[in-house]
Order: sequence, then structure tokens, then C-alpha cells
Amino acid sequence: MSSPSRQAGPISRILQPIRGRLIAAAVLAGMGSMLTLVPLAGIAHIASIALAPAATQLGIWPTILASVACLFAGMALITLGELAAHLADNRLTHQLRLQAMQRLGQVPLGWFTSRASGEVKQAMQDDINTLHSLTAHFYTTTGRAVGAIAISVIYLFAMDWRLALVAILPFPGFFLFFGRAMKASGGNMEQFVAGMGRINNAVVEFVNGIPVVKAFGATGRAHGSYRAAVDAFAEAFAAFTRPLVGSMANANALIAPVAVLGVVVLAGTVFVALEAMAPIDILPFALVAPGISAPMLLLHYLTHDLNNATGAAQRVQALLDTPVLAQPAPGQQQVPVGTEIRMENVGYAYDGHNKVLSDITLTLQPGTVTAIVGASGSGKSTLARLLLRFFDPTEGRITLGGVDLRHIATPELYRRIGFVLQEVRLIHASVRENIALGRPSASTHEIEAAARLANIHERILALPRGYDSVIGEDAQLSGGELQRVSIARAVLLDPSVLVLDEATAAADAENEVAIQDALSRFAQGRTLLVIAHRLDTVMHTDNIVVVENGAIAEQGSHAGLLAHQGRYAQLWALGGYQDSQEDAVLPC
Repeated sequence: MSSPSRQAGPISRILQPIRGRLIAAAVLAGMGSMLTLVPLAGIAHIASIALAPAATQLGIWPTILASVACLFAGMALITLGELAAHLADNRLTHQLRLQAMQRLGQVPLGWFTSRASGEVKQAMQDDINTLHSLTAHFYTTTGRAVGAIAISVIYLFAMDWRLALVAILPFPGFFLFFGRAMKASGGNMEQFVAGMGRINNAVVEFVNGIPVVKAFGATGRAHGSYRAAVDAFAEAFAAFTRPLVGSMANANALIAPVAVLGVVVLAGTVFVALEAMAPIDILPFALVAPGISAPMLLLHYLTHDLNNATGAAQRVQALLDTPVLAQPAPGQQQVPVGTEIRMENVGYAYDGHNKVLSDITLTLQPGTVTAIVGASGSGKSTLARLLLRFFDPTEGRITLGGVDLRHIATPELYRRIGFVLQEVRLIHASVRENIALGRPSASTHEIEAAARLANIHERILALPRGYDSVIGEDAQLSGGELQRVSIARAVLLDPSVLVLDEATAAADAENEVAIQDALSRFAQGRTLLVIAHRLDTVMHTDNIVVVENGAIAEQGSHAGLLAHQGRYAQLWALGGYQDSQEDAVLPC
């Protein structure tokens, strides 16, 4: 059963740590707004004193002093409320960013491979900034608006309940027109949203396809597709807004200050003619009632802002609720003995539904080289990432030195298993810091020795600031050179097991030779698992495992598999490239 906090709305869950502070800030702002309106009542009171038959100055000055005091006291309370809200917002923003950082540090590494960096950036930066408007401004603004409306209505009814009823009649009419407008346009909301999606897709396709379009002279067709999306959106937008325009215009006109003032004056004139009121008694209504319009409209616009805040809160909460990679309790952590790796009846399904691997049983003996090959989409890269614990198998288990990977602390695991993947991941820092990322305490000599083994030392020295050059700034390196930096990082960790996932697939010929040379020297005496694109690069490995449709089809030496005339022999006959013309039915 879900806890109450799990069942609460996204905004309620996000704001739970500071809800009390925000309510206090709203109350302060509301009280301040009430006090700042006291001078209007003071003006009406002064006018009544001045027009009284026995007018004296003695009653005016206390009213003036009280009005000025209330004005400054209200301003002070509003300031305190705003300060409290901003401090609460600062606390929440700080906590959310720390929680997001901590959460991302605990999620499976495979989680990042299925998401664009922009998605994470939106939740951590853009959406938290959107929540800033909610926490720092929404509550205090709502408090001020509600306070102004409440004190105005109370004051008007205290003056004369009959004219007060007439004065507030336009405001229920506003909500009536507004409700009709939203109901009328709601039927076209689906087409409007779909139109926005089509035009977004058309823009992306148009921009991404410009080089091809120009090269093949198909500009007319590309422009026509984009124009059709724009025209369709314009029609959907018109259908969505047409019912809104008239109703919203009537609603806004109904509570315009001049309209409310007109109602007050007209009704007041009738009451005076009927001798139910004195002319001076109309003044408080003429001063206060039109002032209700602004906070009423403000509340209307604030409700629209809640939609953006709700979406932002949902995305931030989804990030904070991301399942983390289970870690063994301190007393349950185990230390592997040896480097033998065993996969026992391993299966894996993305999101628990799309099965990628099934019944994988495999042993990697210490000091041997095992190659995983197969057609694109067969599941070979998924198999490698399971060994790196990018995610855990949904069936079976993987052991290192007799210990289930789930019982090995992550730092301990990555001290024993190193990896060099096709996708190079470096941080925005110096080359030195990138190489020493896994061992920040490494000496300069150790870092340079690792770079030499990775065949990248000389290239680093040629950079403007050598090892202190920053990746992406004055360290402009090619893809193959960045790969060698990542190899140096793995070398520095000196793991006993090494996983290579198509490490040279994106390198040019010169870099491929340098990378292969670095890897061959680094791999000496280690247990290797190699995911290979070209079969000729793994023909001398100890064991070749052919994966097909998520299962092991066959395994053995190069010569033995060729003699068997099975799937491996078919791939070899295609030219030694495992990514054949077959359709890929599963993600790698």
C-alpha cells in the first residue's frame, strides 16, 4: 500500500519540507495587504468627518496617523512575508539539487544510457527554476490577493450590507463567463496539443534535414511539409482560441474597475434616491469595490501558473523517485576471492517487459580472453553492461570470485572491474583530473605512466597546458584520442578484469592502431571480456561466444566454431562483420 505522501500530488510532495514556512509567508503577506488598504477606509472616514456639520480637525489627525501607521506596518509585513518565502525557496532549491545529485549517484549506470542529457538537465535546472516562481512568489502573491479581497469585502459589508451585495455582483459573473469559455475551448484542446506536437516534429525534421534537402534539391517538398504543419497548427489554434476570445473579453470587462465603479454609483444613486443611504456613505464603496478587480484577476492568472509548476514538480519528483541500484548493507558486504566470473542462468528484461537476454550461463576463467559476438541487436552489449552492473539481471546471478555482484560495494567492484566503452565519457576538467578520476590521490608519475601505456602521453604534452589542459576548452582531442584518455583512466585503476565494448569502433585507422596497441599491453595477465564488431579482431581469443536473440547460440575457439559450420561460420563468411543485414529486433 502506498504511503500518504506517495498518494499526494506532485506539488504537495515537493513542497512538504517548507510548507509551514510558505503558509506563514502567505499569512504575513495577506495581513500586510490588509493593513495597506486601511488608508482607503481612512480617506472615507476623513471625508465623512470633513462633511459633518460639526467638523473639527481633532478627529482627522488620529485617522491620518493610524492610516500612515497601518500603511507602513503592512509594507513591513509584506516584506517579511517575501523574505520568508525566498528563504524557504532557497532552502528547497538547495535540498532538491542535493537530493537529485545524490539520487543520480545511486541510480544504475544503465539508467543514463536510456536518457538524453537534456532530460536530466531539464529536471535538475529548468524545472527547479520553475518551482522557484511557485515557492518564492506564488504563495505570497496569493496571500496578498486573498487578503486584499477579504478585507475589502468585510469592510464593505460592515459599511452597508445591501450596497455591498450589489457591489460584488460582477465578480460571480466573471467566473460564470470564464467557466463557459474554458468549457467551450476544452473540446479543441486535444487538437491544439496535437498541432503543437506536429509543428515541433516538423521543425526538428526540417532543420535536421536541411543538408540532405539542399544536396538533392528537394527544398520544395521540405518547405511544403513544414508549411502544412504550420497551417494545421494555425487552424487548431484558431479553433482553440475562438471560443475564448468573446467570453474572456466579457469576463474581463465585467470586473473592470470602471465597470464595478459604475455599478456602485448606479446602485448608490438608487439607494440615495430612496433615502436608504446618505450620499457620503457611497464614498467607501467607490474607493474600495473597484480595487477588488486587480487581486481577483491576479488570482485568475496565478491558477494558470500552477499548470507549469505541476508539470515541473512531476518531472522533479520522478527524478527523485528513480529506482536506485541496491547496495549491500555494511554488514553484508563481501569481498571476492579471485577473479573468476560466472554468469548463472542470467536473464534481463528492460522495464521488466522487453526481454533482451535469457538463460545465459558462462564462465570467464582468470587470465583468459572471452569475445562476445553476434548480429546487431542480439544483446551482447547488454551482457557486458550487466557485468559492469549498469543494471542487475532480472533472472539468475553474476558472481565475481564467488560473490554475487549485488553483495559487492560499488567502489570495490570498480576497483576490480575496469571498462573501456565505445561511448567515451569524460568530465569538464583537466586531462590530469580525468585520468585520475578513479584514483584522485594518484601521483603525477603514476598518471603519466598510465598515459604512456595508453599511447596518449606525447599528445597530452603537445596541448597548450599539457596535463592541466581542460577537456573541451584548450584540450581539443579527437574521438580516438579521447578514447585513449579513457584507457589511461582504466590503466591507472589497474583492475584485474577488463571489459572492452567495441573500443575502436569509432576510431580512424591511425587511432585504431594506437588504441589496439595500448589495449594489448594493458590486457596482459588480466581477464578480458571483449565485445567485438569485427570477427578478425577476436579470432585469437581463448573463447568466442556467439549471442543470438538474447541467448548463447554457440561458443568455442575460432577454428572449432568454423568447423562446426554454425552461426559463427555464417558471420565469418559474410566478411567477418557481425552486424549483418539481418533486422535488429532487440536493443544492444
